[in-house]
Amino acid sequence: MYPDHTPPVPAQRAIEVHQPTPYPPAAMAPAPVVPVQSGTVPAVASVVLPDGRVVTGYSIEPARPEPVAVKPAVSRTAVNVALGGVGCLAACGGLILLTSFIAALTAFITQLITLAAVIFGGWIAVQIFSATGHREGGTTVNIRKAVIKRNKFYS
Repeated sequence: MYPDHTPPVPAQRAIEVHQPTPYPPAAMAPAPVVPVQSGTVPAVASVVLPDGRVVTGYSIEPARPEPVAVKPAVSRTAVNVALGGVGCLAACGGLILLTSFIAALTAFITQLITLAAVIFGGWIAVQIFSATGHREGGTTVNIRKAVIKRNKFYS
């Protein structure tokens, strides 16, 4: 802090004031002729400037910007990605169904093979163990009790 509690006063600079220099009005040249479409006459506007001069001329419509193409709320890329995901999901579901169908078909074929083996095996067993007696054209073999002692065969 300062001993007398007052901050020092900054040094004052000379203040420069700039006044705008008015230009003398230009000599009024004749205005160029603007071609006007037949049947329409543009409106003439007069404007009074602050210094009292009056400016008269044709009013010009402000340039309108070209309409901007409306962008969709969702980008096309996002839509394509979503459709690709839906297609992949549908394909995966179809593959799961195809896999299930193949597994069921395999189980069915296995059951048919097992059933055929059981039926055919049963038919063979019936043929072997049937007591139909003598068959014509076949060979009959009578097996007696045989005794094997010390690697010798006795009938």
